[in-house]
Amino acid sequence: MFQYFPFDVDHFSMTMGTRALGKGFVIEVDPACYHAEITLKQRLLNDDTSYYFQALPHTEPLQWDTLTYLLPHLAACYPQHFSLTMQTEHWIWHNHLLQECVTFQPGVHASLPLSPLDWLGRQLQEDLLLLDGSVDGGIPLVAGQLCFPNSWCLEEKLGQSFLHIHDPVALFAEQLGRSSQLLLERLKVGRPVWRLNWAFRTIDRLDITPRTAHEIQQSYQTLTPETIGERCLLRVERQTLSRLPTTGAILFTVHTYQESVAELTHNVKHARRMASVLRSTPAEVLAYKGIAPFADLLLDYLQLRSH
Repeated sequence: MFQYFPFDVDHFSMTMGTRALGKGFVIEVDPACYHAEITLKQRLLNDDTSYYFQALPHTEPLQWDTLTYLLPHLAACYPQHFSLTMQTEHWIWHNHLLQECVTFQPGVHASLPLSPLDWLGRQLQEDLLLLDGSVDGGIPLVAGQLCFPNSWCLEEKLGQSFLHIHDPVALFAEQLGRSSQLLLERLKVGRPVWRLNWAFRTIDRLDITPRTAHEIQQSYQTLTPETIGERCLLRVERQTLSRLPTTGAILFTVHTYQESVAELTHNVKHARRMASVLRSTPAEVLAYKGIAPFADLLLDYLQLRSH
């Protein structure tokens, strides 16, 4: 069963759709994909670290705040996978999935082999992004490890304010800009929120950066009524937002799940719902999400599978 089916109404809805996380987990571990996704992250980061991890010079305290926030969370939520011993001066971290043990001193750069956010992100399936929580500063993106983006990259957005980052998003400024900014400004420590974001893609990869634009264009040529179901993927991002306790920074996490449309449409209700949403999605949103070139073909397929 697909982890998150994002459509809960029969029409397109331009809403943030944020909900209180409550007793949910900020980080999710998907054991079936964990090793493959961590291996991919490691390869991407080792091949081109500066493309997939960037941080402005003043952000190390924010990175440590993220690490000291998430490690206890992980150990508490997934004791079968992680354990943490917090001593007076040192913490001892065990990642049982990777069979790794690291002893470090929180706040001391030399005690870890990498920058705190980069080290942490190499153990998680999530992408990790840090925004400066200062309202006066426009809530800019100041650090991130972004290995599995959906057609964007850090070098395009680092240092930009939250609203500026979302300028290209169709209908965002008109319908969601102000309310989204207020959501971030009012986010409280200890009260994280979460939402789902969706897209349809025609290449089977998690790391869709601007570098893959040519590959995406080529993929359209292979789409036919017979192949669209297998080649088209529903891509869902489970996103969380947390106010960090020490610095007031905002941690934005993104865990990406994807499944072929053919597999999802074994459930006729899913086929009908996807067809209804796609049919009612504004043209500018289809274009922004990269769906426009194959929208008609996909809609025909979904309608055929809806019976």
